[in-house]
Order: sequence, then structure tokens, then C-alpha cells
Amino acid sequence: MKLSVFKIATISIFFLSLNLSLNAQALSGSQIDSLVEKTMKTFDVPGMAVAVLKDGKIYHKNTYGVRSLKTNAEVNENTLFGVASNTKAFTAAALAQLVDQGKLSWDTKVNDIIPEFKLYDSYVTAEFTVRDLITHRSGLGLGAGDLMVFPATNTTTLPEMIHNLRYLKPVSSFRSKFDYDNLLYIVAGEIVARVSKESYDDYIRENFFKPLGMTRSLLSIPKIAADDNRIDGHAPVNGKLEITGNTFTQIATPAAGIYASINDMTTWLQAQLDEGKYGAQLKDSLFSKNAHLEMWTPQTIVRTGRGPYNTHFLTYGLGWFLSDINGYFQATHTGGLLGIVSQVIAFPELDLGIIVLTNQQSGAAFNAISNSIKDGYFGIKGENRIKEYNERRLAGERKADSIVSAVEKDITTQLKSKTAKPDQANYLGTYQDPWFGDVIISSENKKLHFRAVKLSDLTGTMTFYKGTTYAVRWNDPSLKADAFVTFSLDIEGKANGFTMSPISPLTDFSYDYQDLDFKRK
Repeated sequence: MKLSVFKIATISIFFLSLNLSLNAQALSGSQIDSLVEKTMKTFDVPGMAVAVLKDGKIYHKNTYGVRSLKTNAEVNENTLFGVASNTKAFTAAALAQLVDQGKLSWDTKVNDIIPEFKLYDSYVTAEFTVRDLITHRSGLGLGAGDLMVFPATNTTTLPEMIHNLRYLKPVSSFRSKFDYDNLLYIVAGEIVARVSKESYDDYIRENFFKPLGMTRSLLSIPKIAADDNRIDGHAPVNGKLEITGNTFTQIATPAAGIYASINDMTTWLQAQLDEGKYGAQLKDSLFSKNAHLEMWTPQTIVRTGRGPYNTHFLTYGLGWFLSDINGYFQATHTGGLLGIVSQVIAFPELDLGIIVLTNQQSGAAFNAISNSIKDGYFGIKGENRIKEYNERRLAGERKADSIVSAVEKDITTQLKSKTAKPDQANYLGTYQDPWFGDVIISSENKKLHFRAVKLSDLTGTMTFYKGTTYAVRWNDPSLKADAFVTFSLDIEGKANGFTMSPISPLTDFSYDYQDLDFKRK
């Protein structure tokens, strides 16, 4: 019998898919346990929780290590982890519910709901939509203005933050490129509050935590701090892990504020894989299928490039990064706090979900685990993801250490030099940035001292570096964010302002020093 070209192609595709399925071998539970334990040892992670969802069921879920090096209490399925920017998917879903209810549209103008909202450019302000708030295409730079809500000792209020957005200068044209931000997600949370007429926290609890039975999920910093079964964040300082403080202030909750257990996050991710449906026979729904499709539709191009899994595109949807991974559609997000990182991944075509929660700030650790799990489902053999990410991490650390060491060497040389040093009295005074607020430069024990009035974390001693530049070391070394302070002088040689930049290239982007421009008051 003679086969048509169509039938031959169909048979070929069938055997190709059969071959792929035969070659693919998901990691067993014991293999995942071994993988996690090796990863924790390699990257010095005290505690983790990992889950894999497949075909509507929990294929694997386990917890590892300790919640905190302070208590050595073990992590369990109800331990609260900071999911950080995985909160953004909840904020997008809250807006999706309000769209379903006809209370707003994705393209409703922000000014129609928050009249006081104003950006640097009047045209952008007038055209800015709800969709623009959550797609990272505003024209603002990476992490612009984060120092109003980060770290957690900041005293900036929500009305002050919204007002101060007008002082942040754009770095690109409106809707022209991707630059990740947090502040506009905070504004999105305020949209949820004003449209629903209840606080953002109450809305998330009532419309997501309660219906999904997420009883071990919190948004309130005081309640999180008081919970006995929660993690502490950990960061390496001089080769030893130290416990970190809180990352964001309470007003940043819509961007990064949720703490949740691995049990609750599996429930949340399964609802995403089920297009918002949940409950017995999936009869209930968080949001419509159209709303879910919109959240998982590319909105902003991030970049192109092959990547580790023959990836051809990477985009951002509404609260999710979207890409093609080994021929499959992937929706994912990561989250990072001081000493804490997390990752959530969904492959809807495979009905596969992966969650990795940690209490150490090594993103290399969660990537080593999730990519190893992916390799099993894709039939990829011979890859050592732990080794791959560890080598990449070590290379980055060596580069950063060499830069910091060179700075330290220059400082030591300057201190020993008999060359005349700048008159420190010229730099004393109070300086102000329009959105960040005041910084006081004072003299203590014959050294310059830096103190941010609204952000007590940014307090430290300044050491002469070169020219009119000083290096400031923060009193809390776990911040890992020491900075250069470069003064500008008037014609009399007295400082009339200064700018800042990070010393280490590994400094978290939320220390957006580049956006600061201080002038003497």
C-alpha cells in the first residue's frame, strides 16, 4: 500500500514523540532528595522546600535542612518562606478578577483611579494604563526608586512614594524596552485596593488564600515576624553565613511581600496549571480562562537568544516571565529578598509544575535544582547542573572579589600616602535627593559618617578613595551593598552635592544608587 506524504509525516511525528517519551525519565523522589542535598551543601543553603506537580497530582514534595541557623529548627511543610516577587502573580491575578467583574480593564488609565499618580513625563502619565503597571515597560530604569521601600527600615509612606514617582527620570522611551521594577507593582496593589474598596492584604486573603485553603500564607510583616514556623534569611559574609534583616517595607507587599509554605504554594501553582480552576472536580474558578490566557500572553519583549534549552524568546506577561523551553511553553517567576530566593515554574502542556523555596540568597542553587528536574522530563542526560551553576557562581564571585580587593588596596595606599588629603570639613552637611530624602554627612572619630534620615540601614563610615570620591561601608555587612560617594564641588572647593554607585558588581539592583542625585540643602 502506498502511503501519502501526509500519512508518512503523521507516523514520523508519532514515533518521534514516542521516542522522546521513552527517553524522558523523570527523577524519582529519592533522586530529587539527593539532588537537593548536594545542592544545599555546594551552595551553603541551610534550608529548602521543593515540590513537583505532574498531571494534577503532587509527584514530589519534601522539606530539607533548618529554618534558621539561630534556632536549628527543621523546615517542614508548613514553614513560611518569603516568596518575594512571586507575589507579583497574585497582584496580576487580583487585577484579572476585577477585569472579569467589569470594574476595570487592562487598559484603564491609572489616572482614572489614582488621580495623584504622576510620572516624570506628562504624556506618559496621561497614557499610563493598568497593563503598563505590571509589564515592566514604563521607561524607568532597573529597580528605579526601590530605595524608597528597600531595605525594610525605610520610613517612606505609600502617599509619599506615589508622589515621588514624578522625580524618577526615565532611561528609555515609554513602552520601548523591558526594565524590571517593583514600585509600579505597588501602585497596582493600590489600584486593587481603590477599585475593590478594601485593603490589598484583605483582598488577597479573601479572594486567594481563603478559597484555596492557603492557611499558611501571610502578608503582614508583624505577623510574619511573630510566627514561630518561619525561616530566617541567610547571606554569606566573609565566608560565613549571617542572618539577614527584613527586605522590603509593608507598602511593598504587592511587589514582594507574601510568605507562604510549600503546601500553600503547591495549591496556588496547581490552580495556575488548571487555568484558575480549583476545588472538587475543578468546579470553582479564581478567574476566567480569558483572564488566565491574558496573563500568560507576551506583553513585553525581554530578549532573544538560545539559552540552555534551545530557547528562542523570553518575554514578560502579566506577573510572569514567558518563554519556550525545549519546545514547550514555560511560565515562571523568581523572587529574591535579603538572604531568601524562590522559583516557581509551570509547563501547561506537560501539566508540570516545579517550586523551589530557599533561605539563602543563592539563585544558582534553585536553578541547579529546577533545571536538573527539567532535564529528567526532557530526556536530557549527562548534564551536571550543580557543577555548571557553581562554576558560574564562583566566576562571578572571583570577578567581584577582585574589584573589591582593588578598591581596598587603593584605599590602603591612600591612607598611607603623605599626599595632602581633602579637607573633610568641606563635605559636612545635609544633602537631599528629591525622592530619597535627606542624608547627613557628619564627622565622627575624625572620619566622615554617612546617615540616611529615612533609611537607617544606610548608615556607615566613609573612607577616602580618590579625588572627591569616598567609599562608604554600611554598618550591616550582610547588606553586601557598600558604595562609592562622589562629591561635586563649587568654585570655592566646597561640596555642593554628590552621586553614588555600587562598589561590587554583585550588589542587588534594588540599591538603585544610580538614580540618586543629592544637592546640599
